[in-house]
This record gives sequence, structure tokens and C-alpha cells, in this order.
Amino acid sequence: MGPPQNEGLGTVKDAKLYPGGGRDWNEMGTRHRPGIQTADVEELVTAGATTVVLSRGMDQVLEVTPEALTWLEKRGVTVHVAQTRAAVATYNALIATTAVGGLFHSTC
Repeated sequence: MGPPQNEGLGTVKDAKLYPGGGRDWNEMGTRHRPGIQTADVEELVTAGATTVVLSRGMDQVLEVTPEALTWLEKRGVTVHVAQTRAAVATYNALIATTAVGGLFHSTC
């Protein structure tokens, strides 16, 4: 299993990937707690993602707020939350057939 498939992004510690693009996911200053918040996932949906993959880190230390999950659910977005390796595998399996976005935390 390699990194999430997204040409042109290069190597980053944390990645935000969405249909048609991606970038370094570091602008929000995300911390392990409270973790992934609504603001972190909004851009993915705005960019057209109907499925979102959220990585909790290698040791699943990064949390996901209930508010972010509720926000996605209310918009009918399918959500996968997993350890980083499993999240990358899920994302890579979906990218060819699904408008998928993802947040990938490569450490902890």
C-alpha cells in the first residue's frame, strides 16, 4: 500500500485530498483533541466529495468531533474513519469510481 493517490501534491506530512486536487493539510492547526472538526471537512464537500475518508493517525490518536460527523451525515456524505494505513487503502480503492475526499494524518 502506497500513499494516497493524488498526482502533483508531492510529499506532505498531512494531506487534504478532494476531487480534482489536494494540498498540505496544516492550515487549521489541527490538534489531536478536539481533532477533525467541521471546518476541516467542509472544503472536501464543497469540492464535490460525496464520500469522505478520515484518517485518525497511525496509532489512532487524532480524534474526530461528533459535530463534524453530524455535519457530514446531514449532507448525505458517506464517511469512513480509520487508522492511517486502512484509510489510505480505502481512499485508493474508492478514487477510481467515487467522488472521494480525505484527510490523512501520517503520524501518531
